[in-house]
Amino acid sequence: MSDGPQAPEPLLGADEICAGYVKGVDILQGCSLELFEGELVGIIGPNGAGKSTLLKAMFGLVPVRAGTVTLEGADITSLASHVLVARGVGYVPQVANVFQSLTVEENLRMGVYLRPRAWHEGFERVTALFPLLAERRGQRAGSLSGGERQLVAMARALMVDPSVLLLDEPSAGLSPVKMDEVFARIAEIRASGVSIVIVEQNARRCLQICDRAYVLDQGRNAYTGTGHDLLHDPKVIELYLGTLAAP
Repeated sequence: MSDGPQAPEPLLGADEICAGYVKGVDILQGCSLELFEGELVGIIGPNGAGKSTLLKAMFGLVPVRAGTVTLEGADITSLASHVLVARGVGYVPQVANVFQSLTVEENLRMGVYLRPRAWHEGFERVTALFPLLAERRGQRAGSLSGGERQLVAMARALMVDPSVLLLDEPSAGLSPVKMDEVFARIAEIRASGVSIVIVEQNARRCLQICDRAYVLDQGRNAYTGTGHDLLHDPKVIELYLGTLAAP
C-alpha cells in the first residue's frame, strides 16, 4: 500500500558538511543545504560565517572532512571541479573570475574547453541571455566594467548548459546600477531553467529574489526559510539585516 507521494529529491544537496582550508580547523561545522530543480537558493550571513566556503566545498575546492554532497542523488563529495563541470555544475568565483588579457570570445571558449564542439550552441544560448557579449566579443575582458566582467564570468559558466549554477558574491564591488543589472540577469538565468545557489553579502537583495535562503553563522545553519519570510523575520532583521531590511 502506498504511503502517498514521496517528497522530491534535491537536485543538489549538502548534508552536515564539515570543511576548512587548514588541517584541523573546520570553518564549516555541520552545514546543510538543499537545492531543488528550478529553485534560486540564497546563502547569507555575517562576514566569516562560511558562506563562500560552503559553495567551494560543494564544488570540490575545499576539503570536506565530514558529511556528503549529492547531485541528483549521487555522491559527489570532493570530486574534482572539472568532473563536476562535466556533470552539469557551473561555478562563478567572486574574484579573478575572468581572464582579463583574453577577449570576451576567448573567455567564453574557455567555458567549453571540455566540450569544444558545444561552442556554437553555447555562444548562441548565452548571447541570447546577454546580447552585449555578442557586441563585445572581440574586446579584452580587462577593459570591461565590473558589471560587464561579471556577465562574462556567468556566461562562461553557462556555456556547457549546466543544470546547477553556483554564484559567489556576484554583486561584490558593483555600483547600484550594475548590481541591479546583475540581479536581473540572474533572474533570467533561473527563468531559462538553471537552478542557482547564490552567496551574497547584500542580504536584502538576495532575499528579495530567492525562493529559499539559508542564514549561516559561525559555520553552522542559523535560520532557513523562504526569502520572503526571512526578509520579514524580526530575529533575522535584528541579527543579520539591520537597516538593510528597511524598505
